Amino acid sequence: TNTNLEILKTIDATKVCGVKVFMGSSTGDMLVDQATTLEGIFKHSPTLIATHCEDTPMIKAAEAAAKSKWGEDVPASEHPIIRDADACYASSSLAVSLAKKHGARLHVLHITTAKELSLFSAEPLGKKRITAEACVHHLWFSDQDYARLGHKIKCNPAIKTVQDRAAVREAVNQGVIDVIATDHAPHTAEEKAQTYFKAPAGLPLVQHSLLILLDLVDQGVFTLEKVAERACHAPALLFGVENRGFIREGYWADLVIVDPKKSYKVSKENILFHCGWSPFEGHTFKNTIHQTFVNGVSVYENGKVNDTSRGMRLSFNGNRR
Repeated sequence: TNTNLEILKTIDATKVCGVKVFMGSSTGDMLVDQATTLEGIFKHSPTLIATHCEDTPMIKAAEAAAKSKWGEDVPASEHPIIRDADACYASSSLAVSLAKKHGARLHVLHITTAKELSLFSAEPLGKKRITAEACVHHLWFSDQDYARLGHKIKCNPAIKTVQDRAAVREAVNQGVIDVIATDHAPHTAEEKAQTYFKAPAGLPLVQHSLLILLDLVDQGVFTLEKVAERACHAPALLFGVENRGFIREGYWADLVIVDPKKSYKVSKENILFHCGWSPFEGHTFKNTIHQTFVNGVSVYENGKVNDTSRGMRLSFNGNRR
């Protein structure tokens, strides 16, 4: 936040994967927008800095214009216009410039626009000081889906155009974007049914994230190898997660068994989220998750979660400055 820089300086990089900085306001009150604080974070952080990048003054001006036109009933389709590519680029470019100025290790989260891609390189991951992430919903949906799904797919940064989606997909393939993530945010259906300014941003995704990526493989967007690299290998390497992210002797067995010959239709009855809904309700995926192992323990099999299983704290190598 704007007030806890001194605490940030004391972080033990072997116990946390990084520091998240909201350079754009989103759900919650964690915005960091004071120039001196941002300079201090990028200068003094003992670990990787992960940023949510949107320019809040630009967004506030666009919100005011939308409210003057629509009142409280702003259509969901206005979301990518209010939180547009220029707002994303202004903030992402600032983060990149600060990282270069101070030699910080920067990871920019939730890239959604073609315009931002020029800020990043396709160098091998091990040579990069500045990396980027794309989320499964930004790889799947486009602004054409707001008419059907409304605030169910309202998220920050906003889901953008078909052209932006295509560019981000290609960036994943080319190594300009290093990681695929979910940004899972299980707000309730009642919250999401509110009017534009009250409906929170974010959607529940973690249950279906692999199925989304496997459908994109079936569509020819990615290869299986690319999915494993961006969703498993790269996150472990990038965040310095010890003994995870690969199928290797001596590593923890975090594994998924997939049935590629059995389809899976999402319904209220098989949604495991506590929020009880998904933007994919009614959609049939071409693959089914048969079983999931975490730490070598079966935690899910044939639609049932093993409630007796518990996770464990991750450990990090600390080399992320």
